[in-house]
Amino acid sequence: MTDVSSEKDLSGNGRKSYTGEYQKSGTYFQEGTKMGEVIVVTSGKGGVGKTTTVANLGTGLAMLNKKTVVVDTDIGLRNLDVILGLENRIVYNLVDVINGSCRLKQALIKDRRYPDLFLLPSAQTKDKSAVSPEQMIKLTDELREEFDYVLLDCPAGIERGFRNAIAGADKAIVVTTPEVSAIRDADRIIGLLEASDLRDIHLIINRLRPDMIARGDMMSVDDVTEILAVDLIGTILDDEQIVVAANQGEPLSGQNSQAEEEYKNICRRLLGEEVPFAELKQKKGMFRRLSEIFHK
Repeated sequence: MTDVSSEKDLSGNGRKSYTGEYQKSGTYFQEGTKMGEVIVVTSGKGGVGKTTTVANLGTGLAMLNKKTVVVDTDIGLRNLDVILGLENRIVYNLVDVINGSCRLKQALIKDRRYPDLFLLPSAQTKDKSAVSPEQMIKLTDELREEFDYVLLDCPAGIERGFRNAIAGADKAIVVTTPEVSAIRDADRIIGLLEASDLRDIHLIINRLRPDMIARGDMMSVDDVTEILAVDLIGTILDDEQIVVAANQGEPLSGQNSQAEEEYKNICRRLLGEEVPFAELKQKKGMFRRLSEIFHK
């Protein structure tokens, strides 16, 4: 057996690459084997729409015939199953898989509406110390063998749950809203991701209000991207249909709203397509009034 070239240590830094043959979980992988991509979706601040984003991106990728699993890593609190409408089908969870109480396939829930979409739910009754970063690396490596995309719904904050979620990721999507507190937290998260050598970082700006931007009452897309200095992958309008769909457990419910279309566009960008961004009327100047907050 030849060796493994690994840029990832047990703290979750970097990305693992396989050369020659590598034995993993009893299986040999030949050189050049295509492995799935692990993407952590994070925000720092709670309430910015991160879990809804994970549900919609997972559904969108599945609709594009990409075998996708969404993983709720928020141990002690779980919401991803509710937004997907799968809460009544949970038998086992992520912690059960980690501690060996069940096999991974027993815990995965297949969405009946989208054959390529699966959910690995979190545990409600365990504390956050039930899982370590090393265990998350092992889990995500197992998932990448079976799926094209693994989307990790990261808990809010920067404590152990955050460290667990980023440990096995290849890239990160940071979700923010155009509010000072959310952007400041996103800036902090980006710094922590970069400090962990996770540098493939993209940004989604959620709940944009074109009318407020035009009046100068809300930061524009340009303002936010200039502050955070990472690549923009999507902008989502403040759309009540997204809230309605999430409450009904039906992400991307076919309402044909602009926000729903943009989630689909983000999925296409993840696949490498060049998709133009929706144009929003923007009023310049707010960034200059706020920039000193982020650069002290």
